[in-house]
Parts: sequence; structure tokens; C-alpha cells
Amino acid sequence: MTDKTDFKREIGAYQARRDRFSIVDVPDLQYLMLDGHGDPNTGGAFTDAAGALYPLAYRLKFASKRTLGRDYTVMPLEGLWWADDMETFTTSRDKSRWDWTLMIMVPDWIDPDMLAAATGQVTAKDRPRRLHEVRLGRLSEGRCVQTLHVGPYDDEAEVLARMHHEFIPANGLRMTGRHHEIYLSDSRRVAPEKLRTILRQPVST
Repeated sequence: MTDKTDFKREIGAYQARRDRFSIVDVPDLQYLMLDGHGDPNTGGAFTDAAGALYPLAYRLKFASKRTLGRDYTVMPLEGLWWADDMETFTTSRDKSRWDWTLMIMVPDWIDPDMLAAATGQVTAKDRPRRLHEVRLGRLSEGRCVQTLHVGPYDDEAEVLARMHHEFIPANGLRMTGRHHEIYLSDSRRVAPEKLRTILRQPVST
């Protein structure tokens, strides 16, 4: 029987505690990535992006187990978020101004040829609209501040304000990268008040 790797357990940066800001060093990781813009709740772009990432993530997992003998648990959906004015995240919450990249982490042994093969295996009947826009990319975040948020996504603003304006400057740090969210819960199956999301911000001294 092939052992199954659970990267959420093996990579410490996928663990966070509620009501506690932690400074962590995140290793360089590889992701399936797809870009978008605007309010994730309107227009369908966000849903289309997620709908393209998940089928590829699962096909790559099965291909890895079948051809390489290396099985692993499919990782959660993640998102990078940014805007010209970051106060749109902590004050105005103007989602129409947000840019984003949706991602699912995949092991380093997944390569472009495997991605191309997996893309070709998605049947025409089930083919997501943005399937061929998915790319492999690496993210080098390094030192980050993160915490676990439990509750609706729209309740993140207060937590982010404390992270950005209190904890980070109080520890002699400054924000350097894009706001990063890791969705540990499936919003289609979990009540809003029980959603678990890691909120992460890359920093430097």
C-alpha cells in the first residue's frame, strides 16, 4: 500500500491558532495558479477559477499515485489578494477593487508535462471554462505573520486591522508581500460562523 503524504501536517505553516498572531517561516512551495479580479461573490470569475483548479488537483494526485507511486492528500484552496490601496481590505472592504490569484499547493515532483497531461484528461463534458489558464508557479514568502480566523469571511477586517496596524509594527516588521488566505473549510458545506481560514501576511524587518 502506498503511503499518503498530508502536507498540511508536514508543513508547519499550515497550522495556526485562533486569536494568536504567530511569526512563521514559510518554505518555497509550488502551486496550481489562476488569476482574477473583482468581487469573489459576483460575476462568476472566482467560481470559474476554483472550478478549474480542483479537477486538475485531483487528476494530478491520481496520476502521481498511479505513475510515480507517490500519493498525497489534495491541499485546500488558497488565495493571494491585493489592491492598489490595502485599506480596501481593512476599512472600506471594496471588493470590486481586489485582485486575486487562486491556488492549490502541489508537490515539487509535479511538473509541466504532468499538468499538460492532466489538462488533456478532463473530459469535454466536464471541461471548466478556464481550464487552460491554470499554470504551475512557485511562491517564496519567507517570513510571515499569520493567525486562524473562525467565522464569515466578511468578519476578517478587524483581525486584519490588528495584524497590519498593531502586531506587525509592534514587532519591528513591515508588510512586503500579498495578503494570503488558506481556506481550511469548504464554504459550500460549512456554516459561515464555523469557517476556518488562515490569514497570512509576508513581512520583513
